[in-house]
Amino acid sequence: MLGDLSVTRFGYGAMQLAGPWVLGPPADHAGALAVLRTAVELGVTHIDTSDAYGPSVTNELIREALHPYPASLHVVTKVGARRDAQGGWPTARDPESLRRQVRENLDHLGLDVLDVVNLRLGDAEGPVAEPVAAAFETLAELRGQGLIRHLGVSNATPEQVAEARAIAPIVCVQNMYNLAHRHDDDLIDALAADGIAYVPFFPLGGFSPLQSEALSAVAARLGSTPMSVALAWLLQRSPNVLLIPGTSSVAHLRENAAGAGLVLSADDVAELDKIGR
Repeated sequence: MLGDLSVTRFGYGAMQLAGPWVLGPPADHAGALAVLRTAVELGVTHIDTSDAYGPSVTNELIREALHPYPASLHVVTKVGARRDAQGGWPTARDPESLRRQVRENLDHLGLDVLDVVNLRLGDAEGPVAEPVAAAFETLAELRGQGLIRHLGVSNATPEQVAEARAIAPIVCVQNMYNLAHRHDDDLIDALAADGIAYVPFFPLGGFSPLQSEALSAVAARLGSTPMSVALAWLLQRSPNVLLIPGTSSVAHLRENAAGAGLVLSADDVAELDKIGR
């Protein structure tokens, strides 16, 4: 769940539909549209995007492929960063920049209201300990105007999550987390107790060679792939975890969807848990 929005736990992240380094159009425009349509055909009801991807490329692809959207489909977007000519991700969290980004998301997705908007915090290196009140209050104001249904935060520290929640309700936290990076274990459990979704990104990001070897060994024993095992482990980690793996390939999308259905035994989980400890 994302607040009162019912979504499948296996979703889709659209970032990889843009060109190299998440800039410009895809090499295969028709293929990108096919990925989005296949995701919906597979039953996915949660698509993650941002108007910074491309920029505007993934949102326009989503609109072209899926608009008018099925009533069951919920698109989650992010604001708080833009793209520069060098391919960087400079922060853009002043009130006017946030208002402009919300308008751009609405226009490029073809929506009157955004289901969920995450405030992207920190920078490309990860979370940064800094106040979030001014930026989050701006989004709460736009929510009050009826332009946004629900709010969330991304790339956030536990302290920033708490600061945001003191301003307005949130329905999700989107942070880097996987088998090898367990820093948010306590946060995941606290959010689960409050019915707030946790959406990990980079499910295979930052693994050391030894950790990757251990994951591959478990996958080989199960007759599966490392990605499938990593996704299955995330789903079994906590019931509030929602997945948004990205791909620009229909074949990989189908593999990811199948992998998310993999059931791990208690022994499998115990062995995998050693990777992040």
